Amino acid sequence: MSKKHDKTLSLDKWAPIGLLAIAAATVVPLLSGPTAQDAVWYRYLFGAGAVWLLICRLFSRYYESDDRLKRLRRIESWSAIFFCAATFFLFWPGAAMRDWLAFTLAAAAIQIYTSLAIPARQKKIANGGK
Repeated sequence: MSKKHDKTLSLDKWAPIGLLAIAAATVVPLLSGPTAQDAVWYRYLFGAGAVWLLICRLFSRYYESDDRLKRLRRIESWSAIFFCAATFFLFWPGAAMRDWLAFTLAAAAIQIYTSLAIPARQKKIANGGK
């Protein structure tokens, strides 16, 4: 592997900005309850975070030879797609809170799984294990 292709062509290091925007926007309607319908700004913050995360995940390139690690990176990209689906339900007039929250929780579960599995797999590869 050359120095140029060491780990990634990394937009991935900017992904936490999108995750923080999504987290902040998710907390607003949960804490404010029914009055959150008046404040629509959190929808735009959530949407911006979801789109930013999707861009970061789709335009990050990894140069790993391990197939399991490649699959984990691909699964990680699905969390951004689920966050974008949640954004759709935030703006759809007929949707209830449970609709976008279900996609948000599914994406968060995928994100948590991959954030634990990717470093564990990298450590195992570094130790020479399969």
